[in-house]
Amino acid sequence: MWRYPLTRLYEEVAFLAYYFHWSQDQILALEHARRRQWIDELAKINRRINDREIV
Repeated sequence: MWRYPLTRLYEEVAFLAYYFHWSQDQILALEHARRRQWIDELAKINRRINDREIV
C-alpha cells in the first residue's frame, strides 16, 4: 500500500493554513485531490503576483 509522504502532507497543511487560516482538521478533512486543487490555485496566484513585482 502506498502512503502519501508525511513531509509533503505537512507542507500542504502549512500552506493552506497560512493563506486560508483553516484549521488542521479542516484541511485534513479535504480529499487529497481537492486539497491539491486549492494548493495549485494558490500557487498560480502567487506566481502572478511575483511576476508583476519583478516587472
